Amino acid sequence: MTLDKLPIGKSGTIIAVGGTGALRRHLLDMGLTPKTRVMVRKVAPMGDPIELHLRGYELTLRLEDAREIEIEEVTG
Repeated sequence: MTLDKLPIGKSGTIIAVGGTGALRRHLLDMGLTPKTRVMVRKVAPMGDPIELHLRGYELTLRLEDAREIEIEEVTG
């Protein structure tokens, strides 16, 4: 599953970060690294971007970029 498919209020653990070159480096620099737990806090009224909570802060990410992040949904 990719991060753009995670419902509001649900959490997931990052498995892999895709993309190439500068995009991948930028995602990793923002803290979106494997084994990091993320939660979708909000979705903009038009559906893009999404607000995530990770590592104690909020991060806004475009859906296009969220599609590059492979996650495993956390249950329970």
